[in-house]
Amino acid sequence: MDSAGRLVIPSEIRREAGIEPDTPLDVRWRDGLIEIEPQPLAVKLEKRGRLVVATPRRRVPALTDATVERTKRTVRRSG
Repeated sequence: MDSAGRLVIPSEIRREAGIEPDTPLDVRWRDGLIEIEPQPLAVKLEKRGRLVVATPRRRVPALTDATVERTKRTVRRSG
């Protein structure tokens, strides 16, 4: 941490967590630990035909191949 209170998150951790520049973060103090995680994406539910679809409330970049692969690995590990 520098004298202005800025914290640098190492690139490998940012990559694994899917944190890119300008990603909004939630920072919490809980039980003596500081927790940092990407803010959940705000969505609205829309009816499209017979389906209900979650769409982001703000413009978001398209998913990258790296994000899809990281998500697949995470789901496989937790299943």
